[in-house]
Amino acid sequence: MMNKSQIVTILFSIALVLVLYYGCERVPPDQKEIEQSRSLVVESTDPSVLIQKAKANVSSVENAQIGILEQELEASLTDSIRLPILERLSGKYYELGYPALSGYYAQRIAEIRNTEEAWSIAGTTYSIALQRSEDDQIRSFLTGRAVQAFENAISLNPDNPANQVNLALVYTSNPPQENPMQGIQLLLDLNNRYPDNVYILNNLGRLAIQTGQFDRAIERLERAYNITPDNSNTICLLAKAYQSAGYIDKASQFDEQCQMQIQ
Repeated sequence: MMNKSQIVTILFSIALVLVLYYGCERVPPDQKEIEQSRSLVVESTDPSVLIQKAKANVSSVENAQIGILEQELEASLTDSIRLPILERLSGKYYELGYPALSGYYAQRIAEIRNTEEAWSIAGTTYSIALQRSEDDQIRSFLTGRAVQAFENAISLNPDNPANQVNLALVYTSNPPQENPMQGIQLLLDLNNRYPDNVYILNNLGRLAIQTGQFDRAIERLERAYNITPDNSNTICLLAKAYQSAGYIDKASQFDEQCQMQIQ
């Protein structure tokens, strides 16, 4: 029997096909609704719980190193002293394979610096953790934190579409039950506003591949390729799209380019 999370994922995939195929001109919720999403975020876990779990799974040497950094952080009196310690803790947990905790310390850095870059790093790190986690409770926690981080980055620089794309991708990774198409609607709106943005086109192409819309994926990815022909992500996605659509010669051509790019 499928669990609730699996049912939601299936329904989201079906809806995504319909919106990508029929709804390319649909207008997503306006910015006011996006900002209101902050008030809907409910924490489903606590960073201290994740820290204790991580410490139970790392070596005594690693535990000792983390403990020293925590003591230094607790004893620090100024932000100028805290920041390098927080950076080391974020890097340490990422190195150990705990991107959720790396994101937590990146968030604490962003709260001090309050720059677009710092909030974008925090959101991206939480997003990486979201991609790797299969626990529904932790995924909910990571989604909320990533959304808040990217919304903070957007508020500091509304003209940078990259943070808006990354926010949309958080919603496609873990669709809200009350609005499962929020992420794709945001991406489609961004595509209308920035039709030549390769990052947006690549992500729309990737989502089209995931939902079996290979010709639609090829159309968007070929547009991205014409704009930036040396983009490795575009080239490798085109190889996959053409292969899936049955265009073997084209697939081989782009696959050869893809292999050269990643070597």
